[in-house]
Amino acid sequence: MSVEYDFDVIIVGGGVAGTVCAYLLAKEGHEVLLIERGSEVGAKNLSGGVFYCQVMNQIFPDFIEKAPLERKINKNILSFLNPTSAVNLEYWDQRLAEPVNAVSVLRAKLDPWLAEQAEEAGATIMPGMKVDELVREDGKFCGVRAGEDTVYGKVIVAADGVNSFLAQYAGIRPQEPLSHLGVGVKSVIQLGEETVKERFNLQEGEGAAYQMVGDCTQGVAGGGFLYTNRDSVSIGIVAMLDDLKKKQLSSSELHDHFLQHPFIEPFLRGGKLVEYGCHLVAEGGKAMQHGLVHDGLILIGDAAGFTLNTGFTIRGMDLAAGSAQAAASAIDAALKAENFSASSLNKYLENYQASFVGKDMETFARAPQFLHNQELYGQVGELAADVFHGVYNLDTTPRRRLLPVARAALKKSPLSIRRLVKLGLQAVRSI
Repeated sequence: MSVEYDFDVIIVGGGVAGTVCAYLLAKEGHEVLLIERGSEVGAKNLSGGVFYCQVMNQIFPDFIEKAPLERKINKNILSFLNPTSAVNLEYWDQRLAEPVNAVSVLRAKLDPWLAEQAEEAGATIMPGMKVDELVREDGKFCGVRAGEDTVYGKVIVAADGVNSFLAQYAGIRPQEPLSHLGVGVKSVIQLGEETVKERFNLQEGEGAAYQMVGDCTQGVAGGGFLYTNRDSVSIGIVAMLDDLKKKQLSSSELHDHFLQHPFIEPFLRGGKLVEYGCHLVAEGGKAMQHGLVHDGLILIGDAAGFTLNTGFTIRGMDLAAGSAQAAASAIDAALKAENFSASSLNKYLENYQASFVGKDMETFARAPQFLHNQELYGQVGELAADVFHGVYNLDTTPRRRLLPVARAALKKSPLSIRRLVKLGLQAVRSI
């Protein structure tokens, strides 16, 4: 094979994974092209999310000071949402703000900033270009084709999102089963900075993140989320595709139902919808890390399935950045050795498996299976609400201690003690 390369590395996708990888490789002096199909980097990425940002502090020492961030998340709420009640576990801690552990971000602001850092490091950014397919010659990936144009690179990085279409079209990764995928529907509601602070009881710069299960998805496996931005909130649902199909419900209808819930609606009252969209979400955990390295090709970020839902946290951006770090290190070594084979690029697998990315994916490998338990999306929350109703409903009848109250609630619940114990053991082993 004789190819005249246009770039050392071609990266497809301008999300966190793609821009971080481009930045790190350009900083090492390599010729990097980043291609983004949106009109600008970030245009196709749905705004809003919690970014567990310690990894970014390593990559960009001034990340907290200079990146366009929304709020420092130091209040986390886990909520069981029932049709007429909510049972919340709230955790607030100043230690989560100094040093900063997590921030809320709007991708339409963050991604262009990341692209700017990559460009300043020497990368070439090409927005508004849709890559149709990967180019492979003599069994090696060596370029990309967009319309009638072909661009060649020594190493290609697919960072083109969940269920990477480039990898599917190339026949190297089959479409993931529905049990590995969710659909997320998200809105950004503008409220005003003072309203956000008042409604969520926040100090200047502080932020809150809600993770919810139950009536937010009307019993469909998945959950709801609500994150505070500077003057808006990002709110929505993620529904597992297999359960959504089984119950024949619409993700958009679930989203609308969630926003109208009597516990949620007061948070949003008087707000203005400024963004709405939906996208696929990787929910398969460790099972989605397969076929990530080929001759001349690496898959990173969402394209490699690096998303982790533990029930307490939903992580994607930090894992994307970590996978980009692992890939950039392996690609840098391969370029210096002039060896772009899969055996050379397999260093990427070693790198991410040795980092927090691989270790966390391994630790929570059982989480997707646990989160498919149907009782989590109705019966557990309703049981908890019945227990607390028995505690707080002082209706002039003689009160009972907590244990008899719990027994009475359990007697009315379809859940058995045996099933609760089994769920508890699964939770301990999974999350």
